[in-house]
Amino acid sequence: MRTRITYRINATLERFLPEQRLFLRSDSATRFIRLRPGTQAIALFGSSLIVGWSIIATAVLLMDSIGAGNVRERADRERALYEQRLNDISVARDARASEARAAQDRFTAAMAQISQMQSELLASEDRRKELETGIGVIQTTLQRTMQERDTALEQGERLADSLEAETGSTRTSEGKLGDATSTVDFLTQALELTAAERDEMELEAARMKEEADAVAFERELLLDKNDRIFSQLEEAVSVSIAPLDKMFRDAGLPPKQLLDTVRRGYSGQGGPLTPISFSTKGMEPDADSLRANKILEGLDEMNLYRIAATKAPFDIPIKDSFRYTSGYGPRWGRMHEGTDFAGAHGTPIYSTGDGVVIHAGRMSGYGNLVKIQHEFGIETRYAHMSKIRVKVGQRVSRGDRIGDMGNTGRSTGTHLHYEVRVNGNPVNPMSYIKAAKNVF
Repeated sequence: MRTRITYRINATLERFLPEQRLFLRSDSATRFIRLRPGTQAIALFGSSLIVGWSIIATAVLLMDSIGAGNVRERADRERALYEQRLNDISVARDARASEARAAQDRFTAAMAQISQMQSELLASEDRRKELETGIGVIQTTLQRTMQERDTALEQGERLADSLEAETGSTRTSEGKLGDATSTVDFLTQALELTAAERDEMELEAARMKEEADAVAFERELLLDKNDRIFSQLEEAVSVSIAPLDKMFRDAGLPPKQLLDTVRRGYSGQGGPLTPISFSTKGMEPDADSLRANKILEGLDEMNLYRIAATKAPFDIPIKDSFRYTSGYGPRWGRMHEGTDFAGAHGTPIYSTGDGVVIHAGRMSGYGNLVKIQHEFGIETRYAHMSKIRVKVGQRVSRGDRIGDMGNTGRSTGTHLHYEVRVNGNPVNPMSYIKAAKNVF
C-alpha cells in the first residue's frame, strides 16, 4: 500500500520534476544516484524553507536594528531634556534661595527700621504729652498771674483814692503807690514773657505733631511694602513646595511621615531658616512676625523635601541608550516584580538614590545582584550585572556607578532587572521614575 502511494506521488510529480540521475565516477567503476521526483520535491521544499527563513530572519533583525536606533535616539533626546530640566530646576532653586535670603535680609532691615521708627514715634508722643502738660501749667500760671495783676491794679486804685482823701499822709501814700506801680510793671513783663513762651510752645507742639504724622505715614508705606514682599515670598514657597509634595504622593510615599523622618535626622538649629523667637514676657507676636515665621517654616519644609528627594530612589538607573523590554506586573503566569531595561553589554548602571549597599554578589535567578537600602524603608535591586563595582557596607549617593549591564542568572539577553521594595514589598519602579520626571 505504501509503495503504491509512493508510486502515484512520483508519477504525479514526473511531469514537473522528471527523474534525474547523479553519476559518480571513480578509477575502477562508475555509479549513479537516482533522484526520484518525490526526493527532488522534498529537497526543493526544504531549500525553499531555508531561504524563506533566512529572508524573514534578516528582515526581523533589520527591523529590530532600525527600531533600536530610533529608541536610542529617543532615549538620547529624553536624557538631554531630562538633564536640561535638572539644570533649569537647579538654577531656579538657587535663584529662589538667593531671593529668599535677600528677602529675609530686607525683612530684617525693614523690621529694624520699623522698630526704630516706632521708638521715635513713642519718643515724639512722650514729648508731645510733656509739651501739652507744660502748656497746661503755663496757662494755669498765666491765669493766676492775670488775676494777681487785676487784684494789684484794684489795690493801686484804692490807694490813689485814699491819697486824695488823706492830705496829711501824702508822702507815705506816694511811697506805697510807687511800690504798687513797680509791682504791676513787673507782673506785666512777666505776663508778656509767659505769653511769648506759650506761643513758642504751641508752635513746637504743632511741629512735633506734623513730624509724628509724617512718621506714621512712612510707617504705613513701609508696612504696605512689607505686605507685598510677604505675598511674593508666600507665593514662591507655595509654588516650590506643590510639585515636590505631588511627586511624593504619586510615588505612594506619605509626605508628612517622610518629612518627620528627615526632621528627626536633621535636628540642628540655627541658620537663615530658623524661625524668629518671641519674647516670653507675655507679649503677643505681631502679624508680620507670624507671617515671617510661616514663610521660614515653608522654606524649611522645602529644604526637608529636597533632602528626602535625594534619599528616595527617584532617579533612573540607566543614563545611556536603552529600551524598556518588560514592565512590572504578571508575566508568563508569574509576577514580574520589577522593570527591565535592555541595552549594550557593559552599559553603566547607577544608584537611583542615597543609601547603603547591603548585598553585592550572586543570588539564584538574579545573577550578579546589588541591593541598596535607602531611607524610609525603601530598598532597590539591580540584577543580571556583568560586573559589580561596589561592596557590602559601602555608602553610595544618587548617580554613583554601581555596576555594568550583563546577562547573568536567569536571563534571555543583556538587560538590567530593576526593583523597588518598600518595607519588603515590591512596588512598580516606574511610579518613582514618572513621579520625578516633571520635578528634576
